[in-house]
Amino acid sequence: MSRLLIIDGNSIMNRAFYANPKFITSKGMHTGAIYGFINMMMKIKGDLSPDYIVCAFDRKAPTFRHLEYDDYKAGRKKMPEELAMQFPVMKEVLKHMAVDILEIDGFEADDVIGTLSLKAENEGDEVYVLSGDKDTLQLASDKTKVVITKKGVSVVDVYDREKFIEEFGITPTQFIDVKGFMGDASDNIKGVPGIGEKTAFKLIKEYGSIENTIENAENITMKKVRENLIAHAEDAIFSKKLATIIRDVQVDMDMEQLKSSEAYDVNELRRLFSELEFRTLLAKLSDGPAEEAEPKEAVKMDFMEVEQPEDLEGALSDLKKDIAEDQPVALYFDVHHAPKLSEREMSWMVLSSRDKHLYINTKNIFADEKALDVLKDFLEDERLPKISFDIKDGLTIFKRLGIEPKSISFDVNLAAYLLEPTDGKLTLKDLTLKNLPEAAVPEGKDGEVYLTSKLFDLYEKFSEEMEETELHGLYYEVELPLTGILSDMEIEGFNVNEALLDEMTVTFKEDIDQLEKEIYDLAGEAFNINSPKQLGTILFERLDLPVIKKTKTGYSTNVDVLEALKDKHPIIEKVMQYRTVTKIYSTYIVGLKAAIDGDGRIHSTFNQTLATTGRLSSTDPNLQNIPIRHEMGRAVRKVFIPHDEDSILLSCDYSQIELRVLAHISGDEKMIEAYNGDIDIHTKTASEVFGVPMEEVSYALRSSAKAVNFGIIYGMSDFSLSQDLGITRKEAKEYMDIYFSRYPKVKAYLDNIVLEAKEKGFVRTIMNRRRYIPEINQRNKIVQAAGVRLAMNSPIQGSAADIMKMAMVKVYEALKEKNLKSSLILQVHDELILNTRKDELETVKKLVKEEMENAVKLKVKLQAEESVGETWFEA
Repeated sequence: MSRLLIIDGNSIMNRAFYANPKFITSKGMHTGAIYGFINMMMKIKGDLSPDYIVCAFDRKAPTFRHLEYDDYKAGRKKMPEELAMQFPVMKEVLKHMAVDILEIDGFEADDVIGTLSLKAENEGDEVYVLSGDKDTLQLASDKTKVVITKKGVSVVDVYDREKFIEEFGITPTQFIDVKGFMGDASDNIKGVPGIGEKTAFKLIKEYGSIENTIENAENITMKKVRENLIAHAEDAIFSKKLATIIRDVQVDMDMEQLKSSEAYDVNELRRLFSELEFRTLLAKLSDGPAEEAEPKEAVKMDFMEVEQPEDLEGALSDLKKDIAEDQPVALYFDVHHAPKLSEREMSWMVLSSRDKHLYINTKNIFADEKALDVLKDFLEDERLPKISFDIKDGLTIFKRLGIEPKSISFDVNLAAYLLEPTDGKLTLKDLTLKNLPEAAVPEGKDGEVYLTSKLFDLYEKFSEEMEETELHGLYYEVELPLTGILSDMEIEGFNVNEALLDEMTVTFKEDIDQLEKEIYDLAGEAFNINSPKQLGTILFERLDLPVIKKTKTGYSTNVDVLEALKDKHPIIEKVMQYRTVTKIYSTYIVGLKAAIDGDGRIHSTFNQTLATTGRLSSTDPNLQNIPIRHEMGRAVRKVFIPHDEDSILLSCDYSQIELRVLAHISGDEKMIEAYNGDIDIHTKTASEVFGVPMEEVSYALRSSAKAVNFGIIYGMSDFSLSQDLGITRKEAKEYMDIYFSRYPKVKAYLDNIVLEAKEKGFVRTIMNRRRYIPEINQRNKIVQAAGVRLAMNSPIQGSAADIMKMAMVKVYEALKEKNLKSSLILQVHDELILNTRKDELETVKKLVKEEMENAVKLKVKLQAEESVGETWFEA
C-alpha cells in the first residue's frame, strides 16, 4: 500500500499569501505565498512520509459550474497581482521537488483532488488531502484523510470519516447538504435565505439530506425556515449540486506513472531558493533524498577544544604561529541576551586562522584569572587584525571582563547590512547559506567552527562588493568605529531614580483606577476595557454609537474608529486616555523597573543593523520611544538622572537636520540662503506660501508652513496635508503648488529621485548608504505609492542618520583625546545625551556643539542646540 499526499494548490497558496503578506526580495518579487507553501509542504511531508505527492491547481478556463450558473463566483475579488505572480514560480519549485502538478480545463482543483483521491482509494492506497478549504471535508473517508489548515498555514486538523462524524454529528457526504442549505458567499452559491450553519446542521442531522428535508418541510416547526425552504427548494438542490466535488473527471491518470516521478533536483532548487532569498530553506535542502543530492564538501571540522584554563596558553600560541603577518584571525561567539547587562553571558567562542581552529569554553576560561590574562593578551594584540560577526555584543562582554579587543578590522554583519539592509537581521548561518551556496553547515560545535572559518570567505566577498558600491568610506569611517562606541554606551548605561519610579507606579495605578471608574459610570456597567469585543458591545450596542468599521470577529475599536467617534460620546475620550496611560504604565513604568540592573542603571541594547534607514534602534528597553507628546510620557524622563552628584546631563540635538539635508541635496538656493542667513525656515515658507511679509507671519501660519515643510520630506500627498491642516484638498494642493514654485529645485530633486529609484531599484544617502525600494515598481498602486514616498524620504532620513553617526564618532574621539571623564550614554534620533562631569561642563558643551556642527560639510551649516539638567526631562 502506498501513501499519496494531494495538495490543494490554490487554497494553500492563498492561505500562505495572507499569512506572510510582506515577503519581498531585494529585486521586488513577492514570495510570501511560495515560502509559506514550501514550509507547510515540508512539514506535512516530514509528518506523513508520503510515497508520492501531487498538487492540483485551478485553471483559468470556465468550469462546468460557470457554464451552468452564470453568477458562480461572481463578485469575488480578483486575485492580487502580488499573489498571481507567484504561481508560475511555485510550479517550477514543485517540479524540482518531485511533485506532480495536475490541472484540467473545465474543472476546479477540488474536482481533480476528488477524482484522484477516489482512484487511489480504489487501488488500495492511503490518501491525505491538504487544503485550507473546508469544502474538501466531504472527501473524508476510511482511506482518505483531509488535512485542513487553520491560523494561516501553521496549524492543521486531520479528519477521516470517523473523526468527522464524531465532531460534526453527520457524515462527510452529508456535509454537502449542509453547504447546499447554507450557501457559500465566497462562491456566490445562494443556499436558502435564513438558514445558517447551525440550522443547516440541525436539519441534516434530523432529516439526513436536503431532498428528505424538503419532503418533510411541513413538519418543520420554525416558521421562517419552513417558509423559506418551501419557497427556495430548487435553490437548495441546485446549491447542493454546485457544492458537490466531482469524483469521476475523465482524465488519463496513470497512478504508477505518478509514483515514479522525476527525482528531486537539488541544484535547481538551490538556484531558485537563492534567487527567492530563502535563506532558511536553503539550509533545509539536504532534507531531499540523500542519494539524489550532489555530494557536498566534507564538513567534519578538525579543531582543538579548549575546556580547561591551563590549556589555553599553549593553544593560543599554536594558533598565533599559524597566522601569517598582517593576516586576520576570525572570531565568532555566542551571546545570551538579557535586559540586564549583568545577565548577558558568552558560553563559547571560536578563534580561527584559515587552517587552525580553537573552540573555547569561555565559562571555564572567564572564571580563571590567569587564563583571562592570556586571552586578554591575545585579543589586545594590535598586530593581529580580527574579523568577526556582530562584534559589538562580544565587545560588551569582553570589556566588562577588563579585555579591550584591538584591531577589529572587519565585522561581516555590518558589511552585510550596508550591502543589503535587510541582511543585517540574519544569523551568520543564514548569511553564509545565502552568500556561499556551496556551504553545508553541520550541527553543534562543528557548525560553530565551520561558520567561523567561513568568515574569511565572507570578508573577501563583502570587501569587494563594498568597493564596487562605494561603501568603504561609510563602513570604515562611521559604522565600524561606532560599534565600539555603542558597546561603551551599553556598559555606561543611564542612571535611574528608582524611588521616583516607585512613586510614579502608585500615581499611574491611581490614574488608571480613576479612568476605569469613569468609563464604567459612562458605560453603565463594568467590563474589560482591554477587550475589543466587550468594548465594541458597549459602544455600538449599549450606547448605540454609529458603527464605523466591522471586523471578522465583531466591531472595530481601533484608534481610527475612536478618533471618528470623539465628539459622539464622552466615553470615547476616556477610553483613549485609558489606552495611552495603560500603555505608558506597562511599557515604561513596569518595563523600566524590571530593567534596572544591580548598579541602579538601565543598560539598553543598541542595534546598529536593524533599521533599513540607517538609524540606530534601542531595545531591552527601548529608550528611544518614550512618548513626549503626552504629559505622563514626558514625565517618565524625570526618572533618568546623572550617574552621581558630581555629574549633570547634557543634551545636544540637531535643529531641523532633515530640512537642512533637503536644502543640501536639492541645491535649492532659497533654502540654502535661509539656513546660512539664520532665517527661520518655517517663517520663510509661511511667507512664501501664504503671501505674507515675514514679520507678519502668525504662529498659526508658521505651524501650517511647518506641516508643509515636513510633509514634503515625507512625500505627503495633498490629501494627507489637508487632513493634517483641516483644510480642503484643493487648498492643500494650492499650498503645495505654491511651495514648489517658490522652491523649484526641491520639486526637481523629488521628481528625479523617484525616477532614479524606479530605474536602479535603490536610492543613496550623501554617504552612499543604499536603501532598496522594490515597492516602487509594483503594479499595485497603493504599494507603488508607498515606494514613491520611501524614495523621496530615504535619502533625507538616511543622510540625517549618517550625519548623526559621524557626529557620535567625532564626539567620542574628541572626549577620549582630551582625556575627559564625561561620556555618551544615549542617542535618540537627532539628540545626543551625555553624562557630563560638572567640572567639565563648559568644555564638553563647546566640544559637543563643535563636533556635531562640523561632522560633515554641507552647503548649509548644521546647527546643534544644547541644554543641561538634573534629569533627562529638564535637559
